Amino acid sequence: MCGRYVSPSVAEAERYFQVHLMHWREYEQSFNVAPTGQVPVVRWHDAQREGLLMRWGLIPYFAHGVPPRYGTINAMIEKLDTAASWRGPWTRGQRCLLPALGFYEWHVLPDGTRRPYYVTCADQPICGLAGLWDSSRGDNGVRILSCTVITLPANELMREIHNSQQRMPAILAAEDIETWLAGTSVDARAALKSYRSDTMVAHPVSTRVNSANNDDAQLLQAIAIT
Repeated sequence: MCGRYVSPSVAEAERYFQVHLMHWREYEQSFNVAPTGQVPVVRWHDAQREGLLMRWGLIPYFAHGVPPRYGTINAMIEKLDTAASWRGPWTRGQRCLLPALGFYEWHVLPDGTRRPYYVTCADQPICGLAGLWDSSRGDNGVRILSCTVITLPANELMREIHNSQQRMPAILAAEDIETWLAGTSVDARAALKSYRSDTMVAHPVSTRVNSANNDDAQLLQAIAIT
């Protein structure tokens, strides 16, 4: 799964992902992005890339603006066209990406404690996490835009780190970004593939990341394992 990540500044995201419509200028970079908060998202809108803020944790259109009781921050690739929450956005082509400098994952040690790791891409400065988005309108008439990160089976590196569930976020290769945002559903599905282990790097970090209240660059610093 993917439950925490590091966002770039919106200026960095705009340049790297060539965003044309920008509605996220009020966002401040976070080193510990947590679920249910507003996060920067890139989607295809009116034949161009649009950057805007959405709630991380998808609220399906049929939920009338009420967050589901079950978790919706991640969507399993195996259920994109079958699960009620994902089937609609997937069928309607409501695909997006979440810009990330990297993400955190936890390794379960023999004694049951969990050691956090920071994982990032070595071959591109900003990762595009593949996602879906949806719009749901509450009884008060307020429309909520929300998103989810797609996950898939872990590659070799992530199997070692995320040893409890062996999942990882779907990271888009740079050459697949346009296809994911604006291509056909068949071509977009083909863009969801396991990122190569040899193009990723990871190191252990402080357990300070366990609390979403901690949000500073020191969270990214590697720590020695004793």
